[in-house]
Amino acid sequence: MVLQYKKAVAILFLLVLLMLSLLSCGERKNPNSDKKIFHYNELGGISSLDPAATRNTENIWAVNQLFNGLAQMDDKLNIKPCIAKSWNISEDGRTYTFHLRNDVFFHDHELFKNSKGRKVIASDFVYSFNRLYNPKVSSAMSLLENIDKTQKGGFIAQNDSTFVIYLKENFSPFLGILTMKYFSVVPMEVVEHYGEDFRKNPVGTGPFSFKMWQEGTQINMLKNPNYFEMDENNTPLPYLDAISISFIKDKETSFMQFMKGDLDMVSGMEAFNPNEVLDDKGKLKPFYKTKYNLQTQPCLRTDYLGFLIDDKVNATKNSPTTNRAVRRAINYAIDREKLIKHFHKNLGIPATAGFIPAALPSYNPNNVKGFYYNPDKAHELLIEAGYPEGKNLPEIFLYTTENYTDMFEFIQSELAECNIKIKIMVEKPSVLTQAIANNEIPFFRKSWIGDYPDEENFMSLFYSKNFSPKGFNYTHYNNPVFDRLYEQARNCLNDSLKITLYQKMDQMLIDDAPIVPLYYDEVIRLVSKRIEGLTTNPMNLLNLKQVKKN
Repeated sequence: MVLQYKKAVAILFLLVLLMLSLLSCGERKNPNSDKKIFHYNELGGISSLDPAATRNTENIWAVNQLFNGLAQMDDKLNIKPCIAKSWNISEDGRTYTFHLRNDVFFHDHELFKNSKGRKVIASDFVYSFNRLYNPKVSSAMSLLENIDKTQKGGFIAQNDSTFVIYLKENFSPFLGILTMKYFSVVPMEVVEHYGEDFRKNPVGTGPFSFKMWQEGTQINMLKNPNYFEMDENNTPLPYLDAISISFIKDKETSFMQFMKGDLDMVSGMEAFNPNEVLDDKGKLKPFYKTKYNLQTQPCLRTDYLGFLIDDKVNATKNSPTTNRAVRRAINYAIDREKLIKHFHKNLGIPATAGFIPAALPSYNPNNVKGFYYNPDKAHELLIEAGYPEGKNLPEIFLYTTENYTDMFEFIQSELAECNIKIKIMVEKPSVLTQAIANNEIPFFRKSWIGDYPDEENFMSLFYSKNFSPKGFNYTHYNNPVFDRLYEQARNCLNDSLKITLYQKMDQMLIDDAPIVPLYYDEVIRLVSKRIEGLTTNPMNLLNLKQVKKN
């Protein structure tokens, strides 16, 4: 009996100790609780942290925190110095000489002798740019077509702080292209050490350094204590201690994490239910307005319908959309204002001023007279095309993906009111992309997102030498006058003249109607009020180096 009593007392004593231990653990401060960590979720996942593989937004956002290039863009698309503190361009526009900073170091790695990391020198850029020619490494080869390999290989390091690029011909958007993440600097010894695994073992110069990647679950990055940029008060950047990226694939679950405060931002209308969060004017509903900020601004993206107008390919035989008047009738039959209101909560700009989006300098509704909703004009054009009141007009097949079914049912009903019969064909994104590239579809939905901040990137879709499948001219638009203006504009260093040339080209696209511009998209982000300094830009690039978290 006494033995049982002592045993019971001992057990009780152990339980009390355990409870006290748990209480003390609960009271003990979490060592990470005072760390300023920015959390966001990537619905689409990330395939690589190698800047050479930055084809999509998901990869670009992550890589932008880890790497730098010669130049960078500010939020107004102005090109600013980065690792290059300055540059000179020859009078003929074919030689670019970059003068590098001497205080930029790669993130610390065991392959470097210096614990601070290794200093970046001009030969690092020679190596970084040359590896982009390898199609197994990068898809950026088309961006290098103008590099003059006959001139010292195209790139040379004159000395440790001078990097020179030679072009075949003057190309006015070239500096903008160099701001793309493809052209970030990487350390040769680390890349060669990891080989293909550099994608998950990145070493760059950016404001954050790589810590951990548990594929499909999380990526963590830590503040780079040796980062070279400072703010206007000479305070070292970045302000945050770390970045954490999760990969929750379900948007409802991701949004719940945001509502709980576990995420600091969600991006894009696909990341939340706009009917729940936004009112009919595209503003936050009262409940959300108290907790979050809505960030919007025009971005470099145009959503459109494209016509394959080349009557030499099988897909267009007997297709009424090879008729210019039919294409113009379709353009006048769609109410873009209503489309934006019902399907984008008025976030976005109706594309009534050509193909070039509102975020670029040449966008001007007064100078480029685009299509507007005019059913009477659509009827007149059908008569001109030989199909009065749509009589004998064959049914037209419009190809899209499942995400856009509701929108295209609206377009279908709009066209039906003008006696234009449309049948919606739904395909998987990968199947549709391939079919469009192979010239198999006469009428399709597409969007174009600017790779770099210049109208040339948008007009290149209609240059006759860029015919698909080799290029991005999916419509096979072929206009010799357009081509001449395009070539003149891309070699022009006079900004005002370039704007005039691009506006003339944009008006030609409206007149010939190889496309149906629908809307110019906008950057849309929901951001916690705990976050300060998170800005937006027309490239929809995520910049976290000046972000603060309260």
